[in-house]
Amino acid sequence: MTQRVFITGGASGLGRAVALRYARDGARVCIGDINPEQGAEVEQQINAAGGEGLYLPCDVRRLADFEKVRDELVKRWGGVDIVVNNAGVATAGTIEDSTLADWDWILDINVMGVVRGCKVFTPLLKKQGSGAFVNIASMAGLMLAPLMSSYNVSKAGVIALSETLNHELINDGIHISAVCPAFFQTNLTASMRSDIPGIQQSVSKMMKRSTVTAEDVAEDIHRAVEKKQFWVLPHKTERRLWYVKRASPKAFDYLLNRESKRRMKKMQKTA
Repeated sequence: MTQRVFITGGASGLGRAVALRYARDGARVCIGDINPEQGAEVEQQINAAGGEGLYLPCDVRRLADFEKVRDELVKRWGGVDIVVNNAGVATAGTIEDSTLADWDWILDINVMGVVRGCKVFTPLLKKQGSGAFVNIASMAGLMLAPLMSSYNVSKAGVIALSETLNHELINDGIHISAVCPAFFQTNLTASMRSDIPGIQQSVSKMMKRSTVTAEDVAEDIHRAVEKKQFWVLPHKTERRLWYVKRASPKAFDYLLNRESKRRMKKMQKTA
């Protein structure tokens, strides 16, 4: 059976990589995005890769956009099998310097965007008796490093929602995967909000140094959905640190505090 996939933020970065991975399976892939030019381009790339591409405008801050996408997918394809809540943004800053406007902005997109996606598509997946939500969180939601409070909270919220739905929808044939990557090359810094001098450049350098690519994460997501795995933790080092945190919180706090002091000193020198 041909899979039907919907991906928010699918016109670039990880969303695009996931779209092309499913396209190689011959899937029908709809990308929802606020960038029509990139969306049309990726639609063509999906077709060229062997899938059936479709771009639809979707701003995850608008419930009505999700409803229009859902209705169009039911009309065209009879439903959807996999909903990837991928669209997200980033912030960085101390608690005293981060503005409430930035808190509202990131929570509306990173948390409520996922909430809206799950809320709109859950009745459809229940009616079908099957389906999957892939919610893109981050290791930031598990490791909680300093200078990233609003981003950490937003991604921890996605993890909390995913764990909740994993129990809530278990008897409805709906699978949940929570994806928690660390740094890898994306365009996340392009829209990043921060008052910390040089933070975008520092994050970009860490992304470029990563040996994990968006295509690697997309492959992990594909495998997790196929095997019905909840956790998707693509980065080995960060995955091991998370195991340390769970097994020995004190040891983890020591390692994180040491890294935090180093990072704060570096930021102070930059400032």
